[in-house]
Amino acid sequence: MSSSGEIERRSLPAPVALVIPVLGMLAVMWGQEIVDQLPGVNLDQYGIRPRSGEGLLGIVTAPFLHSGFSHLIANSGAFLVLGSLIALTTRLFWPVTIGVAFLGGFATWLVAASNTNHIGASGLVYGFAAFLVAWAVLTRRLLSLVVAVVVVIMYGSIVIGVLPGQPGISWQGHLFGALAGVLMAFVLRGRAAESTARG
Repeated sequence: MSSSGEIERRSLPAPVALVIPVLGMLAVMWGQEIVDQLPGVNLDQYGIRPRSGEGLLGIVTAPFLHSGFSHLIANSGAFLVLGSLIALTTRLFWPVTIGVAFLGGFATWLVAASNTNHIGASGLVYGFAAFLVAWAVLTRRLLSLVVAVVVVIMYGSIVIGVLPGQPGISWQGHLFGALAGVLMAFVLRGRAAESTARG
């Protein structure tokens, strides 16, 4: 106890602190969906609208927007699990999230049909899953390999979502999100090598 009478600050346990950003993003998704249900509110219009100047804003906003609570619920579990795995095992949640959102979102804006509007966190989910698998292959760390196996077992079936021809499904967002996840694993692997060298 300090002589000045200051209250001792206790830091959060490391695992809890690491997943706070994941929980924070999820809370924003749920908060905006509650607001979006209010009469006269239509936040979904701010999704990614390909090759539209206004649609560029969707690269930032689209991951938080969903077409309803069923859509949000479908994405929330995977976002929480995969995002937490990235945060806990690599401590690269923000770089991965920002990279996947911007790279995958811009690619979707660039090539998807011009009369479409792309919303939802599923692009991030695909990017997270692809990142974790690619990260394991590149770093060859035991923990990363175990996580990758778990991801493949739990979410391997989502690969179907990158195939075109599914009405109402942004397969472009899924595909480019996954490709962005792989790319981010290549870009960020230097940090893994650096941390190993510093050991």
